[in-house]
Amino acid sequence: MSTKPDISVAPMMDWTDRHCRYFHRLISPNTRLYTEMITTGALLHGDRERFLRYNQSEHPLAIQLGGSDPNDLAHCAELAEKQGYDEVNLNCGCPSDRVQKGKIGAILMTEPELVAQCFAEMQKAVNIPVTIKCRIGIDEEDQEEFLFRFVDKIGDKGCTTFIIHARKAWLHGLSPKQNREVPPLMYERVHNVKKRYPQMRIIINGGLKTIQDIQAHIPDLDGAMIGREAYSNPYLLADIEKQILNGADAPSREKIAQKMIQYAKEQAQEYGTPIKSITRHILGLYHGQKGAKQWKRTLSTLPYQKDANEQVIEAAIEAVAAHLQQGA
Repeated sequence: MSTKPDISVAPMMDWTDRHCRYFHRLISPNTRLYTEMITTGALLHGDRERFLRYNQSEHPLAIQLGGSDPNDLAHCAELAEKQGYDEVNLNCGCPSDRVQKGKIGAILMTEPELVAQCFAEMQKAVNIPVTIKCRIGIDEEDQEEFLFRFVDKIGDKGCTTFIIHARKAWLHGLSPKQNREVPPLMYERVHNVKKRYPQMRIIINGGLKTIQDIQAHIPDLDGAMIGREAYSNPYLLADIEKQILNGADAPSREKIAQKMIQYAKEQAQEYGTPIKSITRHILGLYHGQKGAKQWKRTLSTLPYQKDANEQVIEAAIEAVAAHLQQGA
């Protein structure tokens, strides 16, 4: 196990797009970032350039793929490697009804042989690591042996890294949001995988919200993946950078906001990106700080007005400063 743990921000649908990742990278240079899940169909038949686009500053950067056809996944892994991604991850954990119908996500845990075949074809196609993200179980299949059997099959094909969400997924009756909250967290199950496969890199995911939460696991595991907390409280990544990854102090919140002004301006000029597509990701920058309400209020209204541009971020900075001055 390396002395420096692998800390990452989870792939989150509709959230961890390239604007979100650019913002997170400003706060933490060393956390691993993941794309939203991109289906093989979207890459093979959709706007490939848009789906694969990212800023060079985002490295280390992994792409998460959704699919179950070994050849399609191998082709998409090749596309990702050519685009410069550092890792390809296969989604075996999403419980959404929509993706189940396409045999994508957590439903794949019922077919470990198929996942093993998918992994083998993907890894054969690329030189970058191919990793698996899964749950501890699904529906009534939540015994430890079910998870071990899944890891066994894919490990036999050479997979060395599993990111495991420490909740099982209910494929029927619970929404994706409920699947992040209702099934109980069973961290011990993830630790038992590491004990059984000490040679593998096992990264824990699910319910991690504080530095203390992370520190409770990383002595015995290879890393931790942060989900919603990194989105609602993004400056947590500054504490992770400093306290866990031994990195430098992050820029101040105001400096990060100023950098986002320049980024938003460039994105508007190059791609016509509306400011609201960027500001929605930075609403939590002042989470827990004085002026947070003024920051969020400004960015929840001004970006949606006609002809709004990057100056709405400047307005939000000024709103925070005015509030602080009033309280001085």
